[in-house]
This record gives sequence, structure tokens and C-alpha cells, in this order.
Amino acid sequence: MPGLRRLFADTTPLRTPAFRRLWTANIVTVIGAQLTVVAVPAQLYAMTGSSAYVGLAGLFGLVPLIVFGLWGGALADHFDRRVLLLVTTSGLILTSAAFWAQAAAGIGNVWLLLGLFSLQQAFFAVNQPTRTAVLPRLLPAGQLPAASALNMTVMTAGAIAGPLVGGMLIPLIGISWLYLVDTLTLCATLAAVVRLPAMPVTGRTGSPGLRSIVEGVRYLRLHVVVLVGLGLDLVAMVFGMPRALFPEIAHTSFGEPPEGGLVYALLFAGIPLGAMLGGILSGWYSRVRHQGRAVIAAVLVWGSAITGFGVASWLAPAWRVPMLVVAITMLAIGGAADIASAAFRQSMLLAAVDDTVRGRVQGAFLVVVVGGPRIADVAHGLAAEWLGAPLTAALGGILVVVVTVVIAARVPSFRAYTPALTPALT
Repeated sequence: MPGLRRLFADTTPLRTPAFRRLWTANIVTVIGAQLTVVAVPAQLYAMTGSSAYVGLAGLFGLVPLIVFGLWGGALADHFDRRVLLLVTTSGLILTSAAFWAQAAAGIGNVWLLLGLFSLQQAFFAVNQPTRTAVLPRLLPAGQLPAASALNMTVMTAGAIAGPLVGGMLIPLIGISWLYLVDTLTLCATLAAVVRLPAMPVTGRTGSPGLRSIVEGVRYLRLHVVVLVGLGLDLVAMVFGMPRALFPEIAHTSFGEPPEGGLVYALLFAGIPLGAMLGGILSGWYSRVRHQGRAVIAAVLVWGSAITGFGVASWLAPAWRVPMLVVAITMLAIGGAADIASAAFRQSMLLAAVDDTVRGRVQGAFLVVVVGGPRIADVAHGLAAEWLGAPLTAALGGILVVVVTVVIAARVPSFRAYTPALTPALT
């Protein structure tokens, strides 16, 4: 039925061979990457028994993310983007192999693990702006929202399968094998990148140094609507992302062992589950006129859902099974809201900026989108030491709602934003 088909994701970008190869390879790679996402906090919590140490991983990931995210965007606006993808994908493979080696050897050194995590995030911070910046070279502008939704759907689907598989496998085969699977699956993306055409930047000027980074940030700063959108994402993630609390909540609220298990995996999979369902049913994205209001509404739903998750976790010791269902449902609702706002922001940045600064703008975007959760890891981990994990999650969700209402009230131009009524950003 035509009406029903309009609800589902637009697959037109998959008709382009280069995009299709990258997208298909990413299906395998993302699952492997999510195994590492599960393994690192699980290994840290098993070694230390502390959410503060799990949160500290956010700080070790945030610093290289900021530095190399901004610099990586400048590199992507200067060098051939295919070459950068080859180098950084190879770096990700090597760091994943190092994760496997330290776990297999049973070294048990927290600082070695955190150091490897920092190195991995440095490669990731250069890889992601470059990977996103190539999309307008592969696809026409009209297909960018659909391509963004397709990419996010794969990311979130992998974020469901990876934690579920990882959580079930940790008690059976141990953490080291999860790192090894990640190492092997990254080779699929490397093979797809090898087949990309050369992608030198047209019209580039200067060198990829500090001045180039400042120019990219200045370019972004001139566009208030985009900045407010990124600011709302920071609010949602810094106050509302509870992932550093998952090991403690699984252990103290739901009675799992410290090293994790099925409940730990389900908590990790909750947000991606909702985001995947939201991506599958993303056909309505292109028909939204008042995108500013849509982003505000999505962030408010996210904050409310995280509040519900915290309350369910607090009540869990008395009613574990029902509250686990409620907790995962709340995380899924939050994930569906998050992918909607993310898709709108990403398509705006891709279509609106010039190719000569696209990498730098995407680098700034990466710092916000991925850096926010890293800050949240640190803040939530420290707060949980004083307040407990459930109360920390609930208060974070409430703060998201309150701050979002204040921002929306103070910036009417963002509330009024529609593509047709807003001038081009270039």
C-alpha cells in the first residue's frame, strides 16, 4: 500500500554502488564495534567495581575526541578523503587488536585499558567526519536525509545486536574474544573503503592547522539555528545519557554479577532498539515542515523517557521483572526520539555547507554528538557515587526537560525554523 510504504525508510541511496558497499560493510563492522563498547566498561567495572572508573573512560575518550575531531575535520578538508579513511580504518583495526591482546594476556591494568581507549577514539575522531563528508560526493543533495537515516539505522541495529550478543557471550567465552571479533569485522569496512574513488577536496586553501580549524568553527558560529540544535543535543546527552550507570544498575538494581550478563546487555540495547525502530519508520522525516519544533519535542521526549528509566531502576529491587520491562521501554522511547532529532541536524549540515569546510563542520558536529555522552559518562559516574545510579539517571532526565524548555523559550527563531522560511546557511 502506498500510504504504508511512506512510513518506511527511503532506500534510494542504496542504488549508488559506492554508498551501498560502505553501508553494507558497516552492518558487519558496527556489530563488532558494539562488542568493544560493551567490553570496555564491563572490563573496567569487573577490575574496579566502581562506576566512577567506568565514567573516567568518558574523560579518556573525550580529550582525543575534541582534539582529533576538530583537527580531523581540517584534515578532511585538505587531503584526499579516501586516503584518510584508509589510514584511520587501519588504525582502528590495530587498536582493536591491542584491546584483544591485553585482555587475552590477563594484564588487568586500568590505565593501559584507558590509554588504548584514548588511542582508539583519536582514530575514530578523524574517521567519522571524513566518512560523513564524503556522502555529498557520492549522492545528490536530495538523497542526504535518506542516507543519514539509513546510516543511523545500521548504527543503532548494530548497537542492539552487539550488546545482546556481547552480554550473553561474556560469561561464556570472556571479554577478550569480543575484542577479537571487532578486529576482524573492521576489515569489511576497510575493503569497502579500498574500492572508493579518489576524493581530493576541490578549491582547498591553506593548511590543516589551527587557523583552518578556527575558520571552520567561525563558519558554524554564524548560523544560530544550527548552533541551538547542537546545543540541545549537548543538553540531552550531558544531562540525560545514563550509559555509564548501566553496569551498576544491572548489578545493584537487577541483581546481576559485577561483570555483567543479559540484563546489562538489554540495558545497553534499549536506546539503540528504539532508535532502530525510529529509523525503520523514518519515512515521515522528509515531510516535517517545522523542524525546530520537531527537535524540541524530540529532546523533551528523550528527557521524560530517561526520567522514567531512573524511576524504574529505583523501584527494581522490589519488582525486578516488571521494572526491567519498563526500564527498557523507557530507553527505547528515548532512542526513537534521539534518532529523529539527529537525522534533521545531520541533513541540515550536509546540504547547507560548502565542500571546502564540510569536513571541519562535521568535525565540530562529531565533538558535540559524541563528546556529549563522554562528558555524561564522567558526570553520571561521579554523581552516582553520591546519589546512587537510579536517582542520578532520574534527575538527569528532569534537567533535560527543564533546560530544553528554557532554551526553546529564549530562542524563538529556532522554534520557528522551517526549511522553506529560513535562508540558506551558506
